[in-house]
Amino acid sequence: MKNHKFPMRINQYLAWQKHSTRRDGDELVQKKQVTINGRFAELSDKVNENDVVEVLKSKKPKNYLYFAYNKPAGETTDTPVFLNKEIFPLGRLDKDSHGLMLLTNDGRVTDRLLNPEYAHEKEYVVIVKEKLRPNFKQKMEAGVDIEGYLTKKCKVEILNNFTFKITMTEGKKHQIRRMCVALYNEVRDLKRTKILNIELGNLPPGSHRTIESKELGFFLKSIGL
Repeated sequence: MKNHKFPMRINQYLAWQKHSTRRDGDELVQKKQVTINGRFAELSDKVNENDVVEVLKSKKPKNYLYFAYNKPAGETTDTPVFLNKEIFPLGRLDKDSHGLMLLTNDGRVTDRLLNPEYAHEKEYVVIVKEKLRPNFKQKMEAGVDIEGYLTKKCKVEILNNFTFKITMTEGKKHQIRRMCVALYNEVRDLKRTKILNIELGNLPPGSHRTIESKELGFFLKSIGL
């Protein structure tokens, strides 16, 4: 993980080393399954770079599950029953947007996918209300000032006079909508079609599919797991 500084909290260290999520790391510490330099760790402990940390796991490895879900427009992120109580969404789509969401019970993925320092690509298809201006692609790709924040460079492909595809590595709240408003247009429809190598494809709205095999392997490798 980039830019990690020592000392760091024991639960953060365990997450960084892929032993657990931060929450599960706290449980490992409470169950006396973590040692620092030969002594049992405490929740308040911080790890220095040269410390020796050992995890004494006794339970079976967790069965991680990963799904692609096509969120319908008008549905909030928390509306659907995500298969079971352990499954949660990675990131969000606003209520009026639709398309690809990733669901999992693997808390290790959260920071590695959503932390902006990793710059993972996400792809959207956007329909706007007014005809796109000739310089729209150039302006969007260079970065747009949205209320004092200059967005990072992105890739834009114009599909027709009212539709474009955008590939970006950040996701500020309502960012694409705000970028369009800053360039004198408004979003009529916004659909997320791809996250890293995971594609929405022909998945029907409200449906999900399992991410597995080579697709899953490439995804996990791309986020460092």
